[in-house]
Amino acid sequence: MKIKLSSVFVEDQDKALQFYTEILGFVKKEEIPLGNAKWLTVVSPDEPDGTELVLEPNGNPVAKTYQKAIFEQGIPTTAFAVEDIQNEYERLKNLGVVFHTEPTTMGEATIAVFDDTCGNLIQIYQV
Repeated sequence: MKIKLSSVFVEDQDKALQFYTEILGFVKKEEIPLGNAKWLTVVSPDEPDGTELVLEPNGNPVAKTYQKAIFEQGIPTTAFAVEDIQNEYERLKNLGVVFHTEPTTMGEATIAVFDDTCGNLIQIYQV
């Protein structure tokens, strides 16, 4: 069994695509129109055939409630591994990304949490 697909709910797929590609550095993998929304995925440029992240529209009222509730509780929706968290933190801050948690050591890992501008908190971590 392998994880090949995961998703985050987003308020606006086009805005999310811009943030996840131009700011975070992912690359678009799939974009298939489906009526008012689309099947939209991004991948790491280091693993173009790796796990895809679906930028899932939150048009369902349950999705909106879930997304809002975990954001308000400060819970990250997902986490991305980075090689050098301090450099990544500085790079993202210089691009205007708003961090809720600066790099913080927690045991063997260092984490930081930022707002993806699409309704989610995202954690980056280095082990």
